[in-house]
Amino acid sequence: MDATLAEIRAGLAAGNVVPFLGADVLADVRHTQDGRKIPATSDELILALNNGQPMAPRLMYEFPRAAMNIELKRGRSTVNRSLLGIYGDNGWSEAAVHRWLAEQKLPYVIDLNRDTGLQKLYADRPHTLIVGTARIASGLRYKLYRHDGQAYGPATAEESEIDTSAPILFKPCGTPWPEPQWIASDADYVDYITELMGGFAIPPFLKERRQGLKYLVVGARLNRDTIRMLLSDFIYGAAQPSGWALIAEPNDKERRFCARLGLTVVETDVRDLAGLTETAAA
Repeated sequence: MDATLAEIRAGLAAGNVVPFLGADVLADVRHTQDGRKIPATSDELILALNNGQPMAPRLMYEFPRAAMNIELKRGRSTVNRSLLGIYGDNGWSEAAVHRWLAEQKLPYVIDLNRDTGLQKLYADRPHTLIVGTARIASGLRYKLYRHDGQAYGPATAEESEIDTSAPILFKPCGTPWPEPQWIASDADYVDYITELMGGFAIPPFLKERRQGLKYLVVGARLNRDTIRMLLSDFIYGAAQPSGWALIAEPNDKERRFCARLGLTVVETDVRDLAGLTETAAA
């Protein structure tokens, strides 16, 4: 395993390996005022959207399903307000994995989480932010933002208005900054993934730039359809084998899925890769 981790670190340093970040990256993030954990996992998000109360088992299966139920009963704005209340709060602590990733000066990171932690650590450098959008009139399912090292500029879909050579931070499921946008409910994901498969959720310059790269899946379990579909499309055009998935206790379903995608399962945690000694609280 040590040789594999060394290979991954070398690939990250060379800019040939793209991190694909899931919920466990935020495992150590707490609110500075009351110590509560930031909602990140599917169950945590469902409870946060439903006033701390569990929903029916069929809705607890996956966050998009529960968010769709809330949207149908209380309106899409209810889901949007809840997510803004969670992730627009500036009281969350810094994730150790985020700090480590920011120090690597990586050219491209895909972050499925909706928090602003990594964006804040990128705020000292020029970069391109890509944010997923859904259920809008435009055929494109992304917005581009140019950060000049001080602030984000206005949203655009035009590549001529950004620096296509700058480091990329891709937030497909949304963020409150610089303006709130969310992929949350089943309807959002159906629209977004459909357009992702059709090529309308990734800018053309990135389609070219990503060819032949490898990917590193960290902090994500791969036993639900939504994340599996996202990952399958984001790593299109990857090198073969396509990279690694760090899963401490993978199940057979995850092993089979990774094998189909050319991902090597490594039974460890990203904190081992990063050399972080602190253990995230459960």
